Amino acid sequence: MSPEAMNVIMTWGPAILMVALLYFLLLRPQKQEQKRRQAMLESLEKGDRVVTIGGIYGTLTEIHERVVKLRVADHVEIEMARSAINANITQEEQAQKA
Repeated sequence: MSPEAMNVIMTWGPAILMVALLYFLLLRPQKQEQKRRQAMLESLEKGDRVVTIGGIYGTLTEIHERVVKLRVADHVEIEMARSAINANITQEEQAQKA
């Protein structure tokens, strides 16, 4: 290899390596988590037990495109953004049983 090629590799090699590490350690896992969360939100069904981002547990009674109704106690329903659902407990319980 010529000294000029080695100089280019020594100059740009670490930068390229850092970009690759950034992608594989930060960006790719974040994108996978976004896909998993979107799939969970799309699979919500009436009657599912869920927990919200704020830590409220309840059962879904109505589901619309952007809004859901959550029964948190007898005769107590709250309306919230669908994106505020953090986890579907029903799906998690079924996955643990399998």
